[in-house]
Amino acid sequence: MERIQSAIAKARESRESEPKRSDPGRRPPAEAAPPRDEAWAAIPAVELDRRLLKENRIVALGGGAEATAFDILRTRTVQQMRPKSWKRLAITSPTPGCGKSMIAANLALSLARQPETSAIVVEMDMRRPALAQTLGLNVRHSVADLMSGHGEMKDNAVRVGNNLIFATSQTPAQNPSDLLQSASIGQFLADLDARFDPTFIIFDTPPLLVNDDTLAFLGHVDCALLVAGAETTSIKEVDRCEREIAAHTDVLGVILNKCRYMSGENPGEYY
Repeated sequence: MERIQSAIAKARESRESEPKRSDPGRRPPAEAAPPRDEAWAAIPAVELDRRLLKENRIVALGGGAEATAFDILRTRTVQQMRPKSWKRLAITSPTPGCGKSMIAANLALSLARQPETSAIVVEMDMRRPALAQTLGLNVRHSVADLMSGHGEMKDNAVRVGNNLIFATSQTPAQNPSDLLQSASIGQFLADLDARFDPTFIIFDTPPLLVNDDTLAFLGHVDCALLVAGAETTSIKEVDRCEREIAAHTDVLGVILNKCRYMSGENPGEYY
């Protein structure tokens, strides 16, 4: 573990010592953006089905005991990001099935329960999009259209309450890696910042060890969370992913998901 932390620290020092490159994702858009409230109001509002959410382990909408773990994650995330003025957070995993989309949705819903905080979730896993189905959204959305400039947010996103937006995809996109490395991704992110001015933007990115999509995108975010699956993710995979992330951005932390434990009262509990 000390070797891993040392490697991450060296990668961070190397990034900080490099000359700052112009980030197209940070440039102001060419066109004047509409007022923030107008931009948020233009996104169609939806009511999420709490029963379906619970079936899919999305439990942070209404708070309570079930949301405690995600509220703790929210607090720790905010405490690390806000002092550094970080806004963009990627959530990834080593392999499929670790629960990264579930973590992303619950974290966003937990953040949205704080009225002074706003969040946008963008589904970047364009090869295997599943967020809309998980949330029970019957929509024809395409994040690929948004990033290529062929679509508008109002046609490819929904709003939950007044301070949370989900931009999702209904079907897989072609050649997402090429799109993530194109110049249009920078303009998309700049427009997102300028038009909506959210407190945080959460990117649900593909598994890191499956393809190069996430590696192509990590340079656009401030930090990343790695979600590991208990009994499925190996220590070597976590080590490798931490090094890969640290070479491009800051590792905010590692989440161990799908843990079984004995509470003493109900041995069959699963979280």
